Amino acid sequence: MNSIGKMGPVPLGLAESIERLESMPEFLDAALDSVTHDDLVSRPGPDEFSLVEHACHLRDLEREGYLVRVRRLLAEERPALAPFDGAAVAAARNYLGEDALVAAQEFAAARQSLVALLAPLTAEDLRREATFGDRAICFADLVAMMVEHDRGHREEIERLMDFIEE
Repeated sequence: MNSIGKMGPVPLGLAESIERLESMPEFLDAALDSVTHDDLVSRPGPDEFSLVEHACHLRDLEREGYLVRVRRLLAEERPALAPFDGAAVAAARNYLGEDALVAAQEFAAARQSLVALLAPLTAEDLRREATFGDRAICFADLVAMMVEHDRGHREEIERLMDFIEE
């Protein structure tokens, strides 16, 4: 069991994790390119994201969450990493009024920066520890969390695409 717990993501190898992380911007672009402008704001339910909201959330989490956490893990001894409340951020910002394609481009650029930081990590780096909320994690756990978060958004976007096609 990793330090995230029984239900947490299981760390993959770094190379496979980076491959998965690198593929997310292309997946998002393909979804955005396959719908009409009106479909970008369609929601399958009141508590579910539209495509533009997915793009904005991924961009903001990448820049304000993941990149900050990775940089702190690289620079500090056992940093206390702050959570990113995506629901609160989405509620506070007008994601529906944003340009989904621009948000996706900004996400891709931030993801490219993130991958550049992850690529040179060593096995020793992956064992570096931090606190996240009330638990101890290591760098490998953080990478696994990012991969798992992408997986969840892929599934949500696929369901959203099915809803749009109906």
